[in-house]
Amino acid sequence: MPASMQDAYFPHMLSGIVRDFGEAAAIWQVIVLFGSLAVAWWLARILRRRLEERRQSRFEALRFGAESLNKALFPLLGTVLVSIAQVVMSQFMHTALLRLALVPLLGITVIYTMFYVARRVFSRGGEASALLFLFEKVVTALVWVAMLLTVMGIQEDVVRWMASVRFNLANAHMTLLSLASGVLWVCVTLIVAMWAGAALDDRLMRARSLDANVKVVLARVGRALMILAAILISLSIVGIDVTVLGVFGGALGVGLGFGLQKIASNYVSGFIILLDRSLRLGDMINVANFQGTVTQIRTRYTIVRGLDGIETLIPNEKLITDVVQNHSSFLTRGNAKVAVQVSYRCDVEFAMKLFADATQGVERVLQDPAPVALLASFGADGINLELSFWIEDAAKGTGGVKSQVNRNIWRLFSEHGIEIPYAQREIRIIDGAAATPTNSEIVTRSASVTSTNGRQSPA
Repeated sequence: MPASMQDAYFPHMLSGIVRDFGEAAAIWQVIVLFGSLAVAWWLARILRRRLEERRQSRFEALRFGAESLNKALFPLLGTVLVSIAQVVMSQFMHTALLRLALVPLLGITVIYTMFYVARRVFSRGGEASALLFLFEKVVTALVWVAMLLTVMGIQEDVVRWMASVRFNLANAHMTLLSLASGVLWVCVTLIVAMWAGAALDDRLMRARSLDANVKVVLARVGRALMILAAILISLSIVGIDVTVLGVFGGALGVGLGFGLQKIASNYVSGFIILLDRSLRLGDMINVANFQGTVTQIRTRYTIVRGLDGIETLIPNEKLITDVVQNHSSFLTRGNAKVAVQVSYRCDVEFAMKLFADATQGVERVLQDPAPVALLASFGADGINLELSFWIEDAAKGTGGVKSQVNRNIWRLFSEHGIEIPYAQREIRIIDGAAATPTNSEIVTRSASVTSTNGRQSPA
């Protein structure tokens, strides 16, 4: 087929394949292509195994993006090997098939590499967000469009057309190409900055010499500085004068002084809480009629999870200005007391020994210091005993521990015949014999109520 007819009926790269069809060059290209892909698959398999062995699985961000990175290894190695083969073989024959194979290999490599970076940036605790899915769809669509334009050989025509579309944005004269390149550079620099911030966060969280609050502060400040630097760099690349941001900064300061003072106060309070270490993750606190465990300390608010599982967002300003009770600030253990009454007829010393033994085997009850059984007082119906013991991690609650101790007390007292007395009272009933009795006609009758059968006996 003549070359002019090939260019008329086939796209740019496909015309070269049609030209080489049936020649020895086509056979050699097929052999080299499949051989390069086989070697790339073998090398990718080895690299995946090595990466799995070295990957630290306790970090969710690394584990969450590992699948995309593994998928990018094969097309990346295939691109490298096919590129080398194409350069070498182009000295002796046509390499249209190899040039065409490089387009999807490079495109798929870019897609999975961007997926890996995005999952490191937009993942939260190993979970995908809606923004992550949107980013992946946009990247996939753009890369496939670019591959299609490259195969058809019209990418240069599209670029020239975008450069010819001119419009004014405020006082600036822009083209569609400059606008698209500007948006692309801003997105790339921001993603790189956020990826670097996520890497810094992982590195700081692995440091054992730093306090947890200091790690959070350094990670957030570092990420904010990286994002700010990325914005300034991207604006400079696009051609926007960054000195105009001084006016914007002044306006922002005025806005913070008037309308955003509460928000600014919460942000400043959040950094104060993290720096002075007055609250830590896992602390059991009580503030503004809310009680629960601190699960997250963010720059604007703190998340407190109540005992019922409901999470409450408390503005950081309240944690600075209001009274905050921290039940787990320094001492994680707490003292608990259980009271019981025994009969006057039982052996008090033996009952106190059983009383102390009721804490044996109960989870979270400390034996050092040992539980202490005390004779608290002499009651109207029996002897009042009190058991004092210490509970580990008292911020988790003491109700379940006390319940188990009381169950053990009931079981031990029942097994050894220790009586827990019922209340005994003498009731005097004053009744009148006539409809309108006088003081001299009042008859007093008494009855005693027993604790065994509940029958009344006249006095």
